[in-house]
Amino acid sequence: MPYSELLIKPMREDLTKLGVEETRTPDAVDAAIRETDGVVMVIVNSVCGCAAGKARPGVALALKNQAVPNKSITVFAGADIDATEHARGYFKGYAPSSPSIGLLKNGELVYILERHQIEGREAPQIAQMLTDAFNRFCSTSQGAGAD
Repeated sequence: MPYSELLIKPMREDLTKLGVEETRTPDAVDAAIRETDGVVMVIVNSVCGCAAGKARPGVALALKNQAVPNKSITVFAGADIDATEHARGYFKGYAPSSPSIGLLKNGELVYILERHQIEGREAPQIAQMLTDAFNRFCSTSQGAGAD
């Protein structure tokens, strides 16, 4: 049974207020990935404390970087169940993990940050890991969080 929308609405908004697009269906996930030239960041959001205190704030900090993904999307584990399973299908070779953050280039995974890498770190450390990946794989063009 999915989480109550009343419960998770503020958790969704932590990302959508940054310009991250919600993708609540498998078709929406595929469309966002297929229709984006460049890099797509896929964020598997979660109700857990490490998502609230580390992953989402880390994403917010990282999106202030000059190089950012061309598009950032999110699915919510425990709510967007089919979309989450489908998005995780792009993370080939990795076990399901919530939260997790992947970078896809032309639909292929080029970087992943799994829960076990998030849990023991603070938001600024998560942001640094993401900005290092952004600097490696993304251009300095527009994207979610760009000014």
